[in-house]
Amino acid sequence: MRKILLVIDMQNDFIDGSLGTKEAEAIVGNVEAKIRKYDRKDVFATRDTHHAGYLSTQEGKNLPVEHCIRGTAGWAIRDSIATLIDGGNVIDKPTFGSTALAEKVKAIAEENGGEIEVELCGLCTDICVVSNALLIKAAVPEIPITVDSSCCAGVTPAKHEAALETMRSCQIRVI
Repeated sequence: MRKILLVIDMQNDFIDGSLGTKEAEAIVGNVEAKIRKYDRKDVFATRDTHHAGYLSTQEGKNLPVEHCIRGTAGWAIRDSIATLIDGGNVIDKPTFGSTALAEKVKAIAEENGGEIEVELCGLCTDICVVSNALLIKAAVPEIPITVDSSCCAGVTPAKHEAALETMRSCQIRVI
């Protein structure tokens, strides 16, 4: 059975930048260790990607904090994590969930006769991790999906826990 890891938005702005938290900073080492357990070809990452004018978008009007603007230091995946991931396995996404990532997982599942498992980790549990987990569950409902709670952090600890409970309710295994 092929096992793939999806590293969601481990970007500087979410770790210690404009939307960073101490909880996000605390999981960096856990995420690095998790990535090292996987074959490099089976590790994929997302990168939240916005442009100048972000504040005029629907998301920007509801979250009026510029972040992850393409080409900035905040947009970059943390160096210690980026070096562990092949650049071709990084998917830029303009919003919380990535349909391109879900399609990639579905294609990998089809190539492997459905014999894959998916694990997610990253930031933020209550926004992008849960969004991507649910998109993947909808795209490929029969594959096992796991989220490692020790490799995720939410906007707040309470929202992190709420997102984990939501994923459990949707038959996503939380460890």
